[in-house]
Order: sequence, then C-alpha cells, then structure tokens
Amino acid sequence: MAKDLIICRCEDVTEAEVLQAIEQGAATADEVKRLTRAGMGHCQGRTCRRLINQMLARQLGQNVSDQRTVTQRPPLQPVSLKVLAESES
Repeated sequence: MAKDLIICRCEDVTEAEVLQAIEQGAATADEVKRLTRAGMGHCQGRTCRRLINQMLARQLGQNVSDQRTVTQRPPLQPVSLKVLAESES
C-alpha cells in the first residue's frame, strides 16, 4: 500500500498515520482510533475498520480474526439534523 493511501475517508486518516500509531504502541483498533481518529467519523468505522484490523494483524504478526472491531458509539448510523430537529424531547 502507498503511505499516503487514505484508510479512513471520514477523518482523512492515511496508512502512514495508522502505521505510526501502531509503532507508538497501539495494539487494538480502539487504540488506533484514539491516536488517529480513524473510525470516529460519521460512518463509525464501517468503511475503515476492516483495513485497520488487517494492518494491525500484519504489523503485530497476528491473524485478522484475533483483532476486535472498533467500538462504535451512538448514533450507529448517520442521522440528519432535520430528523433531530423534528423529534419530540
């Protein structure tokens, strides 16, 4: 992969940034998320978590199945401001 390849489109996190986080000691997708913001965008990691787990497994000499997915926080899917404005409190 190219070092300037975008891994997380929502937060514009590159492969080089993810690799740097792993070099700094990140051993899980959540740790990469905390260091780089990868997985914190509006898709909550649905597009990048597989790539991050593959990179972690490759760099740490593990199987991809050994990696846990990124912890997702509500909302789990994008919600428009119009829907929120129209909802009753």
